[in-house]
Amino acid sequence: MIRTIAAVAAVAAIAGAANAQIRITEWMYQGANGEFIEFTNIGNSPIDMTGWSYDDDSRIPGSTSLSAFGIVAPGESVLLVETAADLFRTAWNLPASIKIIGEFTNNLGRNDEINLYNAAFDLIDRLTYGDQNFPGTIRTQNRSGVPTDLSALGANNPALWGFAGGLDSVPGGGPYDLSGIAGANGFLVSTGGDIGNPGYFIPAPGAFALAGIAGLAATRRRRA
Repeated sequence: MIRTIAAVAAVAAIAGAANAQIRITEWMYQGANGEFIEFTNIGNSPIDMTGWSYDDDSRIPGSTSLSAFGIVAPGESVLLVETAADLFRTAWNLPASIKIIGEFTNNLGRNDEINLYNAAFDLIDRLTYGDQNFPGTIRTQNRSGVPTDLSALGANNPALWGFAGGLDSVPGGGPYDLSGIAGANGFLVSTGGDIGNPGYFIPAPGAFALAGIAGLAATRRRRA
């Protein structure tokens, strides 16, 4: 098992983050060990998520409280998960340092939306997705979605998302298709066989190269 840490500070610089920003950085709408949404502070300052909330395509601020995340440090990723937090942590072998809010019932569907609101009920980030509504985009069933390009952050464009680990970024293969070479970009495998990077912001292969950043390899834990 190799522990690695994503170079989020450099990502923030490329993204033009002058201040702290929380962004949607990964999601899985259905998995053997439950669905999840990952939020990451890609900015350069801590941000207090007390009073923040999530909702799906109902777009109602305050629907699911994210206050338990508290202060989120620059580069830190936090997780909203369907199952109990301890069960999810065990299934993905995640350390106690990763903040998890569990047992949320405002579940995602195959074609749905992720909305993130701050304490003032302002929309901070939105991702409208669905392989049926947006033909050719990914379906995050048992494999999570991550950005294939840093411009995906905050852009609400499902076409800019691929599968964690680079496995068939789009149906039938795509620009980041690694011909099914598992682990080529590194990823975690849950006890139920789900593939993802929950708790670690790691864009799909090629994202750093597209941004013109050499040597920004994602470093994190791999579980065989």
